[in-house]
Amino acid sequence: MEVILKETIGTLGREGDIVKIKPGYGRNYLLPQQKAVVATATNKAIFEANQAEIQARLKEETKGAEAIAKKLAGTTLTIAMLTGGEERLFGSVTSSDIAKKLKEDTNVEIDKKYILLNDPIKELGESNVTVKVGFQVTVEITVKVVPLVETEEA
Repeated sequence: MEVILKETIGTLGREGDIVKIKPGYGRNYLLPQQKAVVATATNKAIFEANQAEIQARLKEETKGAEAIAKKLAGTTLTIAMLTGGEERLFGSVTSSDIAKKLKEDTNVEIDKKYILLNDPIKELGESNVTVKVGFQVTVEITVKVVPLVETEEA
């Protein structure tokens, strides 16, 4: 089944692309969610007529993503976590923790699903984490996990 994407989908392509997909994926997800239309001659003609507008919008999206990537490049986040004996963490640092800290420190809001973390961070030290900021635009940040120092109240 061939469809024309009405919006950028990370695993398939960008808005206006004609892609081949499995019929079930199209019928059950893309078409009902109005993320794509069937690639008929009429729909292709409509998208051809709107190509300049689509390209301008995609260029603007890419420019915004590159600006965010430039802002985040070289960023080091320091996250304090409770530790037990042998410097082991109670719990772990997840993508939602990183997203929250990123918002606090850099004022850049990134959805946690765009923070590409293979496994939660379960140890102290530095880890490199990839953040997806746009279609095929990623940036590496450093996450430094340190022990939380509790202050005693008198």
